[in-house]
Amino acid sequence: MTENPNRDRRRSRWIFAYEDEEPTFEERKTEAARLSSQLGTELTAPQIPTPEDLELRKPRVTIPDAIAEFTRTDNYDRAMHTYSSYGLNREAAIRGEYPNPVDAVAHPRTEEDLERLLTWASDNNIVAIPYGAGSSVVDGTNPPDGADAVVTIDMDHFDQVLEIDETSRAARIQAGVYGPFLEDQLRPAGFTLRHFPQSFALSTLGGWIATRSGGHYATNHTHIDEFVESTRMLTPNGWWESRRLPGSGAGTSPDRVVIGSEGILGVITEAWMRIQARPTFRATAGVTFSTWESGYEAVRQIVQAKLWPANLRILDPLLAGGSAGLDGETTLLIIGFESAELSQRQPMAAAVEIARNCGGHIPDDEILVDDGDGKPTGRAGAVGAWRDAFIPKGGGLQAGLGLVGGTIETSITWDRWPDFDHAMRESFRRVLDEECGGGTVNCRFTHVYTDGPAPYYTYAGAYKGGDADAQERAIKHALSETIEKNGGTITHHHAVGRLHRPQYDRQRPDLFADALRAAKKSVDPNGILNPGVLIDP
Repeated sequence: MTENPNRDRRRSRWIFAYEDEEPTFEERKTEAARLSSQLGTELTAPQIPTPEDLELRKPRVTIPDAIAEFTRTDNYDRAMHTYSSYGLNREAAIRGEYPNPVDAVAHPRTEEDLERLLTWASDNNIVAIPYGAGSSVVDGTNPPDGADAVVTIDMDHFDQVLEIDETSRAARIQAGVYGPFLEDQLRPAGFTLRHFPQSFALSTLGGWIATRSGGHYATNHTHIDEFVESTRMLTPNGWWESRRLPGSGAGTSPDRVVIGSEGILGVITEAWMRIQARPTFRATAGVTFSTWESGYEAVRQIVQAKLWPANLRILDPLLAGGSAGLDGETTLLIIGFESAELSQRQPMAAAVEIARNCGGHIPDDEILVDDGDGKPTGRAGAVGAWRDAFIPKGGGLQAGLGLVGGTIETSITWDRWPDFDHAMRESFRRVLDEECGGGTVNCRFTHVYTDGPAPYYTYAGAYKGGDADAQERAIKHALSETIEKNGGTITHHHAVGRLHRPQYDRQRPDLFADALRAAKKSVDPNGILNPGVLIDP
């Protein structure tokens, strides 16, 4: 067993970080003063109550001896698992408002612990919510309203790489392992999963599988789906485990039912995952365009040439100006290739030629290639500036100040993309004016397919004061309606959760929902697992 250095390190309940990374009250007061001067209005940093100071409803369950050793009802655990760490309840968490806390949090250590826990919950009709790391932005792990009792199942003890098959390049990995610790265990053998969602530092393999997360690759291997070889999941009605195979045409895939199930069918305990040798050959280029339209046309042509760059992210002028140091009028396309076996000079040359033919600009000496000698390729110029800005850090300096900002993501086919982008930006303008009196929006592509892009919009509202959580939910709902109306998916990689249910109900076929309900009835006859997500049981 590999020792996890962060096993006993406490997560923050109000920012995407650990408690020891939280900004101090003095630091937040300084930030409030700076913003007050900038905005011309008085902002005050609130005192954030400690978990011990929270007044939570008493637990509505009595913990039996069979699970008492690994189940907790203290304020910290219950508050930590009531709201996701990256969702739309930040202001409520900062104010210490928990009107519907979970009643208990279980940390099973073994599959036998998990079996006893699920049996108790199912026999007593106690809602059970599987929990990886709580990085959901769609209320995917929040307790449902109206439940008589709720227990959250934190899989943090399931954090080991159990086996590595070097011949087949696959690894058997427990579902509760956080991204960095997973990579730490693969690295000594020279391997990597190479799946890096933006929440990588504080999200888990089981969470990635349950929510069909999008990772490092902008093309080809975009979702966790492509990495899953087989899955093992405990349901209230028994074990669900698929045969380990490189591929199969034997009926509907049992793994495809597990992937994206968002905790409504069972608790994922482990999976065989396809891994790869760590890349040593790399190439990076930052190509600029005078217009947004010429930039995304270059993206379409590159992805349809099937060169499969690992990175093919385009930033619109506002985003390129704010995070990559450009002039605010120029679009930036970041192209990156990587391999463990072959030089990436040739595919990069082909991609740059396509980009230039579409009006892109890049001097030859800014096309950076590492032929295995360790030359840095991703840290210079605008590309390096974007890389530093992209990876989320602890933050929290502006927590509780009532500022409004967030993200919306989707995917759409190329033929509909220009009109879709126009409709989205118009909708953003309208709802930001209504909710905040104005604001800004920018766009990038996180992933790209031969038949369409996955645009990712980031917005910030002008400061208006009031209930920032409510404002953000109103913005999110209005934009989600625009996505659904204009033919996009309600989520490309953020999952459905409870937040996206209205639009998801209209996106998926009704008969599919009936089939999913039947599957849930088979594996979860009492309907205890994460009710209200994907379907109503």
